[in-house]
Amino acid sequence: MRHTWRWFGPKDRVSIDDMLQAGVQGVVTALHHVPTGAVWTPEEIAKRQAELAVMRDGSPSGLKWEVIESLPVSEAIKTQTGDWREHVANWITSMRHLRDAGTEVLCYNFMPVLDWTRTDLAWRRPNGARCMRFDFTDFAAFDIHILQRKGAAEDFPEEIRDEAARRFAAMDDARREELAGNVVFGLPGAAESFSLQDVRDLLESYAPVTDAVLRRHFHDFLEQVAPVAQEIGMRLCCHPDDPPFGLLGLPRIMSTEADYAERMAAVDLPANGITLCSGSLGARPDNDLPGMMDRLGDRVHFLHLRNVRRDSDAIRGSFFEDEHLGGQTDMVALVAAILREEARRREAGRSDAVIPMRPDHGQDILDDIGRGGQPGYPAIGRLKGLAELRGVEMALSHGGAA
Repeated sequence: MRHTWRWFGPKDRVSIDDMLQAGVQGVVTALHHVPTGAVWTPEEIAKRQAELAVMRDGSPSGLKWEVIESLPVSEAIKTQTGDWREHVANWITSMRHLRDAGTEVLCYNFMPVLDWTRTDLAWRRPNGARCMRFDFTDFAAFDIHILQRKGAAEDFPEEIRDEAARRFAAMDDARREELAGNVVFGLPGAAESFSLQDVRDLLESYAPVTDAVLRRHFHDFLEQVAPVAQEIGMRLCCHPDDPPFGLLGLPRIMSTEADYAERMAAVDLPANGITLCSGSLGARPDNDLPGMMDRLGDRVHFLHLRNVRRDSDAIRGSFFEDEHLGGQTDMVALVAAILREEARRREAGRSDAVIPMRPDHGQDILDDIGRGGQPGYPAIGRLKGLAELRGVEMALSHGGAA
């Protein structure tokens, strides 16, 4: 695996120097300040490349922008409304500019409205570490009583509705505001931020968009962008839904192995690929991560390795972001499957035999606590995760278990 690191630009509390000291080989970043739907210009791309190429003292970092995460797909494209055709054309233009600048891997997602959803961004663990958590009952309290989405109550079992009502009644104004802010936090570093009314308006725009409609719109998008990516040598990789089950009455079409297989078959080109996120997919008990890597690995272009621990075996349930080797996904078995896929690629002579991986998320530990970094993206917590993953990789490689 190639060890990469997500960086949110010059305002990121984790510096280029920090990444180098962590042993990072490449950088995953994006132009978060560019509005969704607009073109990423060669000038802005070059500026970002220059920013990550130097250390604090001006000496060369040796790091390059290796993976784009993410080039946003607008809500207009997902709903096929408004300027969606122009947005697709701009997306393709941006992809061409990125490829001209030397990048080859482009991660994106097709999640409606919110890119990920959590109810707690700094949930305290017994050892004092902080992590992100999705509490299904707290989410129900938000959806039914704070957002007051029409029909929300019918989306939850009776026992969850009752407990959500009790929790909401016990919340003070500060916790209610915190919960709402956590749920609509969206993608860290994104150009947009959402108010509750923004979310209501966006949900209304999705009223006619069923799962089948969103799948059709996604296939339409892929039919336009994937052939261009194939032509220019760009590898596209779609990130799964996070969490991988229905929320807010919105469609979910990238939550299971079957979803991925259908999307890959819809436009059957090597460029139309997968971001295998073990944390997002691992929040469902019916997703077999090592098996998915074995069966779909040919199209896996990017890896997010993190772990979660579910409170139950319910498809829709609560979970928290555990340590990288501590959750319910067998990370050793998953890394072994990744190394098998890389070996197959080397034998086939593929130029992409080494798959870029980043230690995704991480618990806030030690000096991370109080540092004020992006939720889920601490310096030391991710360094710990990277070290653990690197150790698993090295042990398997040297021991021949892969």
